[in-house]
Amino acid sequence: MSDRATVPRGRHAPPLEVRLSVQRGRLLEAAAAEFARSGYAEASAEAISRAAGMSKATFYEHFANKEECILALFDLAATEVLRAMAEGTAAGGDDPLERLRGGVRAFLEILAEHPNESQTLLVEIIGAGPRPAQRRDEVFAHFAAAIDAENAAAAQAGTVGRVASRDDAYAIVGAVAELASRQVRTGIPADVRELEPVIERLIVGLVAAPARA
Repeated sequence: MSDRATVPRGRHAPPLEVRLSVQRGRLLEAAAAEFARSGYAEASAEAISRAAGMSKATFYEHFANKEECILALFDLAATEVLRAMAEGTAAGGDDPLERLRGGVRAFLEILAEHPNESQTLLVEIIGAGPRPAQRRDEVFAHFAAAIDAENAAAAQAGTVGRVASRDDAYAIVGAVAELASRQVRTGIPADVRELEPVIERLIVGLVAAPARA
């Protein structure tokens, strides 16, 4: 299918930056679906561009190769998850438990709403090669830093205990990612949102109760 059928040309065409943004969005959406359906190893630029209703040449205008495509998709998914979690945490106000619940709930909701992107974020990126694996480690470290900072602020206010180390924060990220990955891969539990109490117990268990006078 040609690009002409999906992106207007001539005097009716939108500005170039708009067209490129629309094309890139369609390609990333198609890539998420293709990675989820076929797996990263079997997916191809041709299949992705065909699913997006574009030519393979258009795919290569946006991405040098399949690896660059999954990296872009992973970065987008991680950014959206972090944004949703920050909003969910903030909605909890000053109560540390409600902030925890808000962040966890937002994380699980966005996974449930975007299953294809979730599979890229949690599953396909692992087997995509050294660069994607490194990017995953970097993003996980960013998540861990956010958890550590949230805990530090609450501990300073005296409402919770302090996690023992930054490694404890990273352990939370790794454990939550594995729980969510298993759900994406196996459908256990049936709905990823059922993991909310498990994750809450996990995090609370690593935070010591505040000392009492």
